[in-house]
Amino acid sequence: MAFKSKEDATAYWAANVKLMLTLLVVWFVVSFGFGVILVDVLNQIQLGGYKLGFWFAQQGSIYTFVVLIFVYAKKMGQLDRKYGVDEK
Repeated sequence: MAFKSKEDATAYWAANVKLMLTLLVVWFVVSFGFGVILVDVLNQIQLGGYKLGFWFAQQGSIYTFVVLIFVYAKKMGQLDRKYGVDEK
């Protein structure tokens, strides 16, 4: 990667780390929070005949992880274009 300046490189990596931390928080809340900690509360709600806490632990977290992959790819593409380090 060739950045125009050291400031651009620093800003790029700061934005990258912020994005990763944000997505990791979402990942943690969905997987551990909804699937383990809040499972009893969420089990009060039914989704397609299944308790919501069970659904998050078994399937909802997987769907969320796949969505996070696509969100990360899209946001990183935007970030790369913003700082001129995208693949052309």
